[in-house]
Amino acid sequence: MQRDTLFLLAYCGLIFFLSSQSRLIDTPLDFPNKDKLIHATAYAIMAYAAWMAFRHHIEKHALLALASMLFASMYGVSDEFHQSFVLGRDADVWDWLADTVGASFMVAILYSKRFRVV
Repeated sequence: MQRDTLFLLAYCGLIFFLSSQSRLIDTPLDFPNKDKLIHATAYAIMAYAAWMAFRHHIEKHALLALASMLFASMYGVSDEFHQSFVLGRDADVWDWLADTVGASFMVAILYSKRFRVV
């Protein structure tokens, strides 16, 4: 198994572990919708990890972009479903949307870097 794939699996495991916690540690800065920024960042990292893992198996760049974004977005759906069973947590469609926006943003960056003229 490739190191990139192991990193993706480990990162998914970390997200699952954090989602299993009834309460997460508060961060020092507090501002409205802080959790949406955290979600977007976490799933941007997941999309990057998916891209790195899938690039060994998917040659077409557009398909690689789509697969990476869909993987992260669908993991976000499963994560929200998982949280609906955790005491003190709930499923939130806005969290999933933030996950998908973060993943899409990262995939757009990775996709555009591929076609940059050097």
